[in-house]
Amino acid sequence: MPRTSVIRPYRWLAQYYDEIFSSSRFPIDAARARVLGRILPQVETACDIACGTGTTALALARKGIKMYAVDLSPLMCRLVREKAGRAYLPVRVFGADMRHFRLPESVDLVTCEYDALNHVPRRADLRLVAKAVLRALRPGGHFFFDVNNSLGFERYWSGTSWIEKPGVVVVMRTGHNRQADRAWSDIEWFIRDGSCWRRRHERVEEVCWDPGEIRRVFQETGFDQLRAWDAAPFFKDNPLIGPGCRTVYLARKSRG
Repeated sequence: MPRTSVIRPYRWLAQYYDEIFSSSRFPIDAARARVLGRILPQVETACDIACGTGTTALALARKGIKMYAVDLSPLMCRLVREKAGRAYLPVRVFGADMRHFRLPESVDLVTCEYDALNHVPRRADLRLVAKAVLRALRPGGHFFFDVNNSLGFERYWSGTSWIEKPGVVVVMRTGHNRQADRAWSDIEWFIRDGSCWRRRHERVEEVCWDPGEIRRVFQETGFDQLRAWDAAPFFKDNPLIGPGCRTVYLARKSRG
């Protein structure tokens, strides 16, 4: 029997994601506003897959869109439910793999942001995600997502960075394999526990998609349109993300 690749749910990354990485959401917010500006007013139902702590799901719910949120991490799902409850927003949250998720109804829009599509374990998984999204969308519905490219791996997945917040310090050692088009980040968490600091380790891995591969897979699975935008203008305050490092896509499910 073939082995099934499993995406390991994040624990420490989930717990401290908003505190450590909150500034990273602004470029993606800008990309979403630019790309979906004419589409969102017609969207009644949507789903954010690999939703993380629910930032996008809640933002769209505030616009009056009926929202679903999907993530594999139980802790991420719990955080989304808690945030939606505090904001009195009716977001339905499902713990599921973005390669195999199912919704109780078809939606007008699916989003997958913050390079989440790079995080699946195998190259063959791109087709599985495309099929799952296609199944979730109504005819003519859209899929909005962004990915890191090979040049991005070379620019900002090679070195060590340090982030410090009250009560938590994060050291990230990153690297990439150019031949395999894969990247990884070994994350060391130092978390204050009373007068002590406790150390925890976590690894995040990404696989890179070639633009031609993305276009071919989405065309073959039933999307009749795929538009792309270089993400560099949205990351203008980040000198590492230059032209060609990251791409924002909008795919449309065939109406046929």
